[in-house]
Amino acid sequence: MTSFNRSTSRRLKKLPQIPSIWEGDRRPLSSHQKSEDDKGDCILWVDGSQGIVRGMDVVACDAGPEAIVRTLMRAMENPHSPAKPSRPLRIVVRDREIQFYLRGVLQDLEIAIDYTSELPLIDELFRGFSEIIDNQIPDLPPQYAELLHSKAYAIWEACPWDFLQEQQIISIEINQWDIGTLYASVMGMLGMEYGILLYRSSESLKRFRAAVLKDDDTQNLEEAFLKQDCLFLTFERNSDLEDEDDDDDEYEDLAELPISEISPTFGNIHPLEGLRSVLYDEEALVVHVALESLIKFVRDHRRQLSEEIFPSLSRRYRIALPESEETKSINVNVATMPELAAELEEMAGFDTEDEEDIYDTPMFRSLRDDLIPDDSFLSLGVVSWEMLDYLQKGVKYQKAGDIKPVGDGLPVILIQTSRPKAKTVIESIEEAGGLKAICFNPGADPMGTEVYDLGLLQTKNGELFLFGEFEDDDPTHVEARRKWNQRCKNTQGYCGLIIAKGLTGTSRGNPQLRDMMALFEGVSLSPQQLGIGTLQLMPELQYE
Repeated sequence: MTSFNRSTSRRLKKLPQIPSIWEGDRRPLSSHQKSEDDKGDCILWVDGSQGIVRGMDVVACDAGPEAIVRTLMRAMENPHSPAKPSRPLRIVVRDREIQFYLRGVLQDLEIAIDYTSELPLIDELFRGFSEIIDNQIPDLPPQYAELLHSKAYAIWEACPWDFLQEQQIISIEINQWDIGTLYASVMGMLGMEYGILLYRSSESLKRFRAAVLKDDDTQNLEEAFLKQDCLFLTFERNSDLEDEDDDDDEYEDLAELPISEISPTFGNIHPLEGLRSVLYDEEALVVHVALESLIKFVRDHRRQLSEEIFPSLSRRYRIALPESEETKSINVNVATMPELAAELEEMAGFDTEDEEDIYDTPMFRSLRDDLIPDDSFLSLGVVSWEMLDYLQKGVKYQKAGDIKPVGDGLPVILIQTSRPKAKTVIESIEEAGGLKAICFNPGADPMGTEVYDLGLLQTKNGELFLFGEFEDDDPTHVEARRKWNQRCKNTQGYCGLIIAKGLTGTSRGNPQLRDMMALFEGVSLSPQQLGIGTLQLMPELQYE
């Protein structure tokens, strides 16, 4: 049996001993033992003579008997106010095992440990705890919880955020439970927050969008958020898995996790109620019907919804209701709202072009610049041969040839952007047949003295894409180019392009292995081999 260190015993014995009887016990917090919702055990130490709680802890159900001693020590040395540090004359417990255990541990502290069948003060406290717990409103009505969770996971698997933007609104006309039409906004295309917002009116949706665009003050945004009028479904990582890896990014894309690690949350936002993560019976039915309708609509029109222009579509569905309902099913009309989407885009300024930005950005004839996102992080570097082996097995991979492991690794261009944009880049390269070559080619501004070193990607269908513009006299770039040329010489011209996610996370600028999504191997071409000469700045032209 574990016992106190001698120094600990001496310290505890210095505490004044008061003529009090303390009650101690350990009980499950849940009124239904061994239930799935068991929240652990509560340990209580109460001064029965003074009627005050001296110490309380909640511990895991499988925590050993040492836990009750730890709580007792705090009850003696650091009790809850207004109690003062002290040790009791006598302790009573209602568990024989706890009695014998405490007798062994506390034998040097001159405290009597007795057994009793009842602990009146603790019994009363636990009755109060049980009433609070048992009277808690569940997040979802029990009769609809399983149904709603199944719909949530069906939405997750359908991935509507892969092709629907937040402003591309879909109306769901229900006309039941005092709900006319809901306006569904899909979150997730940016790879940050995933979910479905079901606005009760288009006016609420537009007010919120206008408030967000108008003010970036955190307090004002919070106020605007709470003034929304909507039901919602959001997804997050299971709370019991959040602390497993302390090295995870502050921002982690949920789409990269297996569905077993994803947890749905339902709730309601209203200007007078604020936010609550609880649905009542009628709200649960509304959300069930809305999600089921949206799932059917997305599956029926996935191809059309994936087109560049938001199409005008509508469909009528008959949605079955749970067996507990008197009405067996209801008719629901689902439709896209391209006019509302255009209005929201106009509010955000998506349809305007900043002429100043056009003329500030160098543009070169016969070169495309629509592959790599403007806000991407770019670097010239090297991947060790050991890491290359992991990448070739763990990410989307295009092989260029038999590369001999000479030098410190494979020279690579690394493009880091958001996960959705990274997926688009990868798909575009694959549609072009894959990567053929990487080249640095000179570019010049005929109206000035600027000289550029242009990073170019050549795909196998012959197209050229600009991935970076570097000042020719930048010492950092000059050194990076020197190392690039040497490494390419070591590998007989072989090099690679890595596409990574995590632009907004803590790995920005230093993506880890888990952030890398694709590796395209190719060859390095000199400007002479590419044979296009010096590219001239043409401000009035877009890239061809």
